[in-house]
Amino acid sequence: MSRILNLTQLRKGLSACRGIARLPLRTIYCTSRKHAEESGAASALGKRWKDTAETVIIGGGCVGTSLAYHLAKAGMKDVVLLEKSELTAGSTWHAAGLTTYYHPGINVKKIHYDSLKLYENLEAETGQAVGLHTPGSVRIASTPARVDEMRYQMTRTHWHVTEQYMIGPEKVQELFPLLNMDKVLAGLYTPGDGHIDPYSLTMALAAGARMYGAQIYNPAPVTGLSQMSDGKWDVQTPHGTIRANRIVNTAGFWAREVGKMIGFEHPTIPVHHQYVVTATVPEVKALKKELAVIRDLEASYYLRQERDGLLFGPYEKMEKMVLQDSWVREGVPPGFGKELFESDLDRIMEHIEMAMEMVPVLKKADIINTVSGPITYTPDLLPMVGPHQGVSNYWTAIGFGYGIIHAGGMGKFLSDWIRNGEPPYDLIECDPNRYGKWTDVPFTCAKARESYGYNNVVGYPKEERFAGRPTSRTSGVYELLKDKGSMGFHAGWEQPHWFYKPGDETGYKPSFRRTNWFGPVGRECRLVMEKVGVIDLTPFGKFIVKGKDSHKLLDRLFANTMPKVGLTNISHMLTPNGRVYAEVTITQLEPGKFLLITGSGSELHDLRWIEREAVEGRYDVDISNVTDDIGVLGIAGPDSRKVLQKLTNEDMSDAGFKFLHCKSIELAGVTVRAIRISYTGELGWELYIDQKNMAAVHQAIMAAGKDEGIDNFGTYAMNSLRLEKGFRGWGAEMNCDTNPLEAGLDYFIKLNKPADFIGKAALQEIKAKGLKRKLSYISLDTDDIDPEGNETIWHNGKVVGNTTSGAYSYSSQQSLAFAYLPLELCSVGQKVEVELLARKYQAMVIQEPLVLTEPTRTRLQKKAKGKV
Repeated sequence: MSRILNLTQLRKGLSACRGIARLPLRTIYCTSRKHAEESGAASALGKRWKDTAETVIIGGGCVGTSLAYHLAKAGMKDVVLLEKSELTAGSTWHAAGLTTYYHPGINVKKIHYDSLKLYENLEAETGQAVGLHTPGSVRIASTPARVDEMRYQMTRTHWHVTEQYMIGPEKVQELFPLLNMDKVLAGLYTPGDGHIDPYSLTMALAAGARMYGAQIYNPAPVTGLSQMSDGKWDVQTPHGTIRANRIVNTAGFWAREVGKMIGFEHPTIPVHHQYVVTATVPEVKALKKELAVIRDLEASYYLRQERDGLLFGPYEKMEKMVLQDSWVREGVPPGFGKELFESDLDRIMEHIEMAMEMVPVLKKADIINTVSGPITYTPDLLPMVGPHQGVSNYWTAIGFGYGIIHAGGMGKFLSDWIRNGEPPYDLIECDPNRYGKWTDVPFTCAKARESYGYNNVVGYPKEERFAGRPTSRTSGVYELLKDKGSMGFHAGWEQPHWFYKPGDETGYKPSFRRTNWFGPVGRECRLVMEKVGVIDLTPFGKFIVKGKDSHKLLDRLFANTMPKVGLTNISHMLTPNGRVYAEVTITQLEPGKFLLITGSGSELHDLRWIEREAVEGRYDVDISNVTDDIGVLGIAGPDSRKVLQKLTNEDMSDAGFKFLHCKSIELAGVTVRAIRISYTGELGWELYIDQKNMAAVHQAIMAAGKDEGIDNFGTYAMNSLRLEKGFRGWGAEMNCDTNPLEAGLDYFIKLNKPADFIGKAALQEIKAKGLKRKLSYISLDTDDIDPEGNETIWHNGKVVGNTTSGAYSYSSQQSLAFAYLPLELCSVGQKVEVELLARKYQAMVIQEPLVLTEPTRTRLQKKAKGKV
């Protein structure tokens, strides 16, 4: 009975706070903090107005001020930040201010690390207090699946600089002695985590930016953006126009409105996030040291100490959370900046009750404030950071659901990219170009709702989320295949991962170990190795480059030589510092006309790089994106030639249609562009077909291959087969963190070709200095688990490297992985250990490939016959 009474009191106490929901937050619970207030319009308009700038930053929250600080500190002259009202207006001022080194993303961890290291020293540098507290944080595991998730994350953390520990219940209680320990199984402890005052942080960044020469104008709303013929921008404000070499959109939940000025519909949307603050809690006040921040993952909330009380913030489930979707349709209300929404505590009562069970002192706590404010979400919860495809010199740093912890590191990341012409490390998961025209408002709303509601669900490998699917991007065979297998989501496309047969356990069954897909994927691998299989490869990015300077442009962009007419090769775009920006399959269709094929996840990422070079180099070319127009079917296996030959008069023999050759053929009455290549490493072709004809061609192939036992296969099988053949994958074995020499791509890099391709000089220097590590091919002795990439590798008790990708080899009945190891550990036969779910498995460097590719097998067979 007393528990019900306390809950009732709590509900009443929370409801009483609704009347002050529109007061500035710093007057509610930060009254003892002294802030150096901005003097507003008088100060801004009292400065000399600059009519030119190297960089104009639009938006004065923590992200915008961080970018201004980093650019100015690095020596860039003429950095201008324009803020429409006051610094911190929007989402920054009311944020809970959590800071953490933790992130499941491998390189987003670096962003968090750089942020916290900056915040630790910012007060000393600028003289502005930031209110940083670093008591550490604990993510609480109260289910076996959550314990596995923590083991999984530890596996991916040991090779990073950030400290992180998996701890038992005793240590959890030591860090947060007010917990009810009944359900606590373990914790993930990150020293140095904590919280910061967002207002003070932003003011310190602004002070630092000014100290290094940046100009900050406010109130100075941007009213228009016009691009000049030379690529520069006219940025219009009520106070005048600034001509800028580049503009950066850091406008928070106004980002869509800034984007619309130049024709973009950025997929960002504000969501309502609520948290509550208690009055003094005697048990908290009596503590000798500050409580660690806790994240109760099953109950989906965070809780931290706020002075002598507590601050509690939940993430409601999908069906209860609220989107401010009217702002997407109608725009942000004029004048909204430092206002809040009315709280709706019924939405979070479920979480409050669970929090009171976990932290019993909450039952008697008095609530002094409820905050319900807008934070900006993208469909996948990650921000959009970098240059935008489709227009030059327009950059974004928007969509920050966790702007406080991202601000410092992202400001540095973007500053380095702007100044150096390439990203300092790979962060493609945050590339703004991962979205496209298919990312419409209904999709954005559905995914933002899902991402918010799933904020603290268990993060499994091979994770799939289904809200908003399918999009407008479906291949010509989607309707034929959608009910026959498990679909994956790739850049808006639905693509089969694996297919069902009678007796299979169907559906999406996530796990940290082998699950229902394991047997069927083996069946599909055997299909391709022994018979013939068909795969939908439509999500590939596809570009046509043609024109007088097409060959010259591609010779500048790619490290390989360009293929002759009718031939295909694998080529790589490098950054100026010699790292792998992209891997592309290039075919010269006719003189001066090239077909470029790239991975689904890097379509606009690669297109932007190509377009930028074409514009800056003034090449006379036409570049078109034909990704949505052309479907792709892959057919692979020893009987693939026999099946295709039944449908065409073209000579499909080895002599008539050689490896890496391309021909336009008639297939079942449909014109198809066929390239003899297969990422399975088996005999195969890729067939490029108009989307409207794709289903008919698929049906004809399946009918023709009936006697050969033809069937569909998915991307899981393709990944296993490509690993057996030693094929590298972009985004895993190679990316902007690696150079092609250490990745073992020497064959594709033509340092002696006459053209001065991008990255050539840097690569020559790298080669002259010698490598420190090398991509190695390893086999593992495992049980019910396989590597997938980014696991820690140990040798003699020390961390020595990391895996990049991995899978089970059904041909050899063992696990395989690629891994970066120091040169002294790269020899065949070298033994190491690979950590999987907190257990170290024996592994050995082996000769690659494990299985020879079909072209190699054919060549060796011919050679052997010749000797006989």
